[in-house]
Amino acid sequence: SIMNSLVIVLFLSGMVAMIMLRTLHKDIARYNQVDQEEAQEESGWKQVHGDVFRPPRKGMLLSVFLGQGTQIFIMTFITLFLACLGFLSPANRGALMTCSMVLWVLLGTPAGYVSARMYKTFGGEKWKTNVLLTALLCPGVVFSDFFIMNLILWVKGSSAAIPFGTLVAVLAMWFGISVPLTFLGAYFGFKKRVRVQMIKCNNLDYHWWWRSFLTSGFTAVYLFVYAVHYFFSKLQITGAASTILYFGYTMIMVLIFFLFTGKNL
Repeated sequence: SIMNSLVIVLFLSGMVAMIMLRTLHKDIARYNQVDQEEAQEESGWKQVHGDVFRPPRKGMLLSVFLGQGTQIFIMTFITLFLACLGFLSPANRGALMTCSMVLWVLLGTPAGYVSARMYKTFGGEKWKTNVLLTALLCPGVVFSDFFIMNLILWVKGSSAAIPFGTLVAVLAMWFGISVPLTFLGAYFGFKKRVRVQMIKCNNLDYHWWWRSFLTSGFTAVYLFVYAVHYFFSKLQITGAASTILYFGYTMIMVLIFFLFTGKNL
């Protein structure tokens, strides 16, 4: 299934690349036929150069999302790679989740580096706030949602509830390992020189930074819509607690998938 999906993605990517190259080739040929005096006023896709490196609005939030998306992307890739080699089995959900959690904790450095690098590229100066948001914002939302779901399981006396000691261990790994590694990555990210100089422009505004991120991340909305459709069409859940649990865990998956897909802008 993975190989079939990979072939389809490569085929579709090749088609898009061919269309883009054909369009650019026609535009370049047309521009070369115009005299220099007439070519002073640029048009078409060449106008983008004046705004392509313009700092986006809410640049700190975008950089945080990119950092967290990078962390999730690397974690997912390594987990799938180990599973393909036979070290992890999808049937053993405990081992799969444990491996993913450990990898996520150990990959705080790439998250901090990418977030700090992008935030510095945007011209941001509040680096402490950027690092704290990268280390705490998205993981805090996931942990809060998970804690509420687990609290419901405790109240119901379910055996699926995670013990309190395990939650404390997860918090210790988060603040004791992941957060310091995020600060370490942010240190190297802010220390590295910015190659692209951001510019200001009054004539064009394409908002391509956020549009690119949200276009890729919109796949998570499709996932949520499908989960809602599956809930009403296939499942036979009637209790309020079970419904809250279903949508609570679904929101965690949607957020993770949003960061994972949006990162590939």
